[in-house]
Amino acid sequence: MTGPLFDRTALEAATRLVHSQMPPTPQYAWPLLAEAIGTEVWVKHENHTPTGAFKVRGGITFIDWLKRTHPDMPGIVTATRGNHGQSQARAAAFAGLSAKVYVPRGNSVEKNAAMRAFGAQLVEFGDDFDTAREEAVRVAKEEGLFVVPPFHPELVRGVATYAYELFMAQPDLDTVYVPIGCGSGVCGVITARDALGLKTKVVAVVSEAAQTAKLSVEAGRMVPTESAATFADGMAVRVPVPDAYDIYSKGAERFVSVSDAEVADAIRLYFKATHNVAEGAGAAPLAALMQDKERMRGKRVGVILCGGNIDTDWFVQVMQGGVPTP
Repeated sequence: MTGPLFDRTALEAATRLVHSQMPPTPQYAWPLLAEAIGTEVWVKHENHTPTGAFKVRGGITFIDWLKRTHPDMPGIVTATRGNHGQSQARAAAFAGLSAKVYVPRGNSVEKNAAMRAFGAQLVEFGDDFDTAREEAVRVAKEEGLFVVPPFHPELVRGVATYAYELFMAQPDLDTVYVPIGCGSGVCGVITARDALGLKTKVVAVVSEAAQTAKLSVEAGRMVPTESAATFADGMAVRVPVPDAYDIYSKGAERFVSVSDAEVADAIRLYFKATHNVAEGAGAAPLAALMQDKERMRGKRVGVILCGGNIDTDWFVQVMQGGVPTP
């Protein structure tokens, strides 16, 4: 992939489209977070979208693009750990399309229920996201449905609208921490920052148990991992996406890895300091900032709370001081 995915005009058009289906999400500087971290922390609340996660934005722009470019397509197939699937099912139903969604066995019970509620035909297949994704691609060809990849320019353009909102509200942030799974979120932030001509540094956050993006950047080539066993399921990816790698390898300032125990600490801090519920991937940026407390002291920092869709049992376990086992 060469050049930016989109410019400011395209980003602003995406923002108008997204806002036709949902309001902007807020960004707040919570004083108890500032007290705990020792610096001004702005939280972008993507847990406040219609699906409880940032992915809803990419569903809106992707399905709009699909309807315009493939008007006879009857439906979509995709794979997910949950938030992407909710986004695509919601947008497909809104547009009158079918949505078949593949998840790995043992996936989040509550995310599965939410996907069905948004209109998905849910299929459990394989033991991890990447295996489910391979089956989704096979079935799409077999059934004449459009396969929605985990990374696509239209997905990123939609997702980037949260970064547009944040940067328009707070253009002078020193650093923004963003979780990374397949990469649409971090690539959206990087591309939006560049489209707006800002100097904000972007820190990409991976799970210690799912470091494919970090390892790939360090090696200068694609480095898949054998497993991705983390309860931060939005980051549980084994195989890097080359088009995303091309963007985050150049646009991210650095990569930070966080343990599941650190993520659980961040979920507890979010609840105590803001009374917001964060899922694992949603809390990972704050976990990375907690690691970087001394480095960030005195700076204005943003963290992306990308979703709040954690299963009740896991949340109870975390709030009691535990760390869920995926």
